Order: sequence, then structure tokens, then C-alpha cells
Amino acid sequence: MSKTWFITGAARGLGAAIARAALEAGDRIVVTGRNRAALVETFGEDNDAVLSLAMDVTDATQIQAAVDAAKARFGGIDVLVNNAGYGHLGIFEEIRPEDIRPQFDTNVFGLIDVTRAVLPVMRAQRSGQVFNISSIGGMLGGASSAIYCASKFAVEGFSESLADEVKGFGIHVTVVEPGFFRTDFLDGSSVRHADAPVADYAEVSAAIRAFYDARSHNQAGDPVKLGQALVVLANSDAPPIRWSAGTDAIGVVEAKIALLNKELEAWRALSASTDGDFAFREEPKTAMAW
Repeated sequence: MSKTWFITGAARGLGAAIARAALEAGDRIVVTGRNRAALVETFGEDNDAVLSLAMDVTDATQIQAAVDAAKARFGGIDVLVNNAGYGHLGIFEEIRPEDIRPQFDTNVFGLIDVTRAVLPVMRAQRSGQVFNISSIGGMLGGASSAIYCASKFAVEGFSESLADEVKGFGIHVTVVEPGFFRTDFLDGSSVRHADAPVADYAEVSAAIRAFYDARSHNQAGDPVKLGQALVVLANSDAPPIRWSAGTDAIGVVEAKIALLNKELEAWRALSASTDGDFAFREEPKTAMAW
């Protein structure tokens, strides 16, 4: 049975690749972006399988209008792909305070607002799949990514918690952690760099910028294959809560697990020493028990 996909940030990059994969699988797509003309250029005029809608994820009114239009055209939404986002890279002290909130407005609050608008549709259906596009930067932080990684860590926590809340309605939530994929993400049309230089960071900032510039449009990941993989996951009866895309992403997850285990064991005795002398203790089953 064909599905209806609702995809944000679909005009190019991973969003466009995911939308094309869904179409090739025989599904219907609702593709959204700030510029509808760009969507039409990518997918052609609207037809029985395609609906293009102008929608800025930072505008709650546009979000609700787009969700209503999708439901009116196709009767429901089976798969939500929260893909819209961008990266603001640079040493934390070199990023202007006024540039931090827009990163969260798009990557976090926009994603949350779109999800809030779509969930009632999925609950009514008692079925649905939500893909929240995170990053390996949502698993492991590093120099030059403090603000971007903070936004993606927020997406990870939101997604994992939401998955536990909506599973009883037949809704699955998967946070997708891509490695480096060959898209426009690292060029000037997508990424933003810190522009408040601090002399003490000059050398490391230059090295980091050169690292990213050298990888722009030379990334190993294939967006087409990622789109096809999401179609597989969308048709799975038990999709994962976290899914890593690319061998580089697998390596990052393995490194994070090793780091957590190493630190846990190194400080286990001190951690355990903070327990109180209580007569009754029950191990928490979920984060809600905290």
C-alpha cells in the first residue's frame, strides 16, 4: 500500500533525495521549502503523486496550513521527514550571540513545531513514521561545532523521548544520524561560519575551515542511497529509534560508545559513592523515572 510522505527542506540535498526515493517506490510526496519555485523546478508541477508547498519551519501558521493541505489532498500523512536545517560552524567564542538562536529556531524548534502539527494526523490514523534528521554531530561533539551539535543533541533527546510517548499509537520515531554526504551542506548556500574572530583561536579556526572546505562536495555518502534506505525503514515493522547512515557515522557511534564505557569505568566508584542510604530503591525503567 502506498504511503504519503511529508518532507521539509525538500528542494535539494538529502530532502530531495529522500523525496525522489519515495516517488520511485510508488509513494506520494508532499515536499515543502521556503521557495515553492525551487520545489517545482526539482519535482515538476503538482500531480497525483506530488504536492509542493511553500513552508518555513519557523512559521507556525505556514506549518499548520501545509499539514492541512497535505491531509486535504492525500487524506493523511504516513511518513514525516524533518529534514530542514543548516549548520552554523565555528569556535563558540567566535560565534555572535545573535546567530545562536536562529540555529535553534530552525534545527530544533522548527522540527518540534512541524512534529506537533503532524502528530494529531498520525494519532487519528493510529499509525505513522517520523524521521528526524540529526547528524553524527548529534552523537559526538567536537571543536567548531558547539552550536550546531547542541541543536542536534536536542533533536536526539526530543526524538528518543517522543518515541516512548507515541509508540502506543502505532507511531514510530527514528532519529537519523548521517555522516558526511555529498550535498550542498558545506558550501556557502547552506553552512554558516563564525564571523567574530578571536586572535587566540586564529590558527585552529583556519585549520578547521580548511578541513570543511576541502570536503565540500567531496563527501563519501551518497544521498540517493540514503533516500532508498529510509524507504526500507519506513516499511519496517520495527524501525530503530536511532539509525546511523554511512561507515563514518558507524565509526563515530562506536567511538562514542567506547568513550562512554571508558569514562564510566574510570569513575565508577566515585559515581556509586553518591547513593544515599535508602531502605527501598527501584531501578528507573525509563527517563521519566528520574
